[in-house]
Amino acid sequence: MPEGPELFLTSRYINAVCRGLVFAGKVEKSEVSKNPAVPFESDGYVVSSTSRGKELKLTLAPVKREKGHSPSGDGIRPNRDPKAMDVVFRFGMSGGFKLVPVAEMPKHAHLRFYSKEKPVRVLCYVDVRRFGRWEVDGDWQAERGPCVMLEYQKFRENVLRNLSDKAFEKPICEALLNQKYFNGIGNYLRAEILHRLKIPPFEKARTVLEELQHQEKASDLTLSKKVKLKRENPDLLELCHIVPMEVINLDSGKGYYSDHPEDHTAFEKWLQCYFVPGMKSLSDSNGRTIWFEGDPGPMAPKGDKPRKKRLQVKAIPEVSKEKPGRKRLQVKNDPLSPKIKKPTMARKKSKTKTPPKVAEETKRPRRKPGTKTAKEREDAAMANGTGTPKTRPRRKSSVLQDSPVTDSGSRKKQASTRKKRAKAAAATTRSRRVKIE
Repeated sequence: MPEGPELFLTSRYINAVCRGLVFAGKVEKSEVSKNPAVPFESDGYVVSSTSRGKELKLTLAPVKREKGHSPSGDGIRPNRDPKAMDVVFRFGMSGGFKLVPVAEMPKHAHLRFYSKEKPVRVLCYVDVRRFGRWEVDGDWQAERGPCVMLEYQKFRENVLRNLSDKAFEKPICEALLNQKYFNGIGNYLRAEILHRLKIPPFEKARTVLEELQHQEKASDLTLSKKVKLKRENPDLLELCHIVPMEVINLDSGKGYYSDHPEDHTAFEKWLQCYFVPGMKSLSDSNGRTIWFEGDPGPMAPKGDKPRKKRLQVKAIPEVSKEKPGRKRLQVKNDPLSPKIKKPTMARKKSKTKTPPKVAEETKRPRRKPGTKTAKEREDAAMANGTGTPKTRPRRKSSVLQDSPVTDSGSRKKQASTRKKRAKAAAATTRSRRVKIE
């Protein structure tokens, strides 16, 4: 995210590339941008820039006409030329400026200023994420404090004079992002400043800054000794000025917005804490990540343990242990979906042959008193001579449908028993007839 040093570098870049360059025509805005249109048009104007903390002001000033160059020849500027206009930018997450030929205009150029020269070049405000904002005829925001880089003495006095503010009841890492007092400090700067002083990021801000107030009041040193002491052991507010100036001095002169990755190599080497392997990180109450080393401090969020940076390794998918070809139905526990019974797996047949299971005989219904069975009725008829001997029908056994058929040996035994029963029945009938006769 662009912070104070990046906006300072962008302002310096604009002043360098636009020096001696005249622009003309309308200021164009992209159709997708929700920012207001810039109602500025001129036959010739120059562009200049200044920065203050996390804000950048672009000034569009018409070129004054000299004698012999005006249509009437009197050197008076026509009434249709506008006055100078200030456009204040706040970059958001990815804003920046770039001067390129018209044919090489970036895709996300949301505000464009065309040069008067041939071939035409365009100064464009590029914002990929479109979080940046601009304000026409704007000025520095009143709620923002003095710039930590360009107005250091005012910045220091503003902080120490207002330590009773509620903003300093928060952790020091959150107070450093308050642009009312630390205009220009952002996420990576606060991590680097606290890391150099070994201050826990979640120490109370007022506790840290009140010590500086007491030191200034109780110091009896001369001015030269104070300056020497500050150079050797700078305090928190001094580092808020020194650390951003170090970033500015790292710039190669190409400006903040650059497409060349090698331009950021020096910055990455300069970092000591922010996103450096081995450092811890926590999220503050605003959801911003603070990088640090050691103890987080007494106001650290509860239940959130400091975590070290880890390499993201892609998870290896587990290999299924099921045999190929055998698929199981996955049933989800969805209260709205109908219940599906899991299919039962067929049991393996045992190698040992087991005899077929025979169902138990059903219980016979109870007989009413006075009634005779079929056998008793048959015996009575034979005794009276009215009946003929009949073989009793074989009782059917209730065997399971899937039971196998009995072998031939059992069939022969059954046939022999039936013959014996028939002979015995015939013998009894003969003996009864003889007795009756």
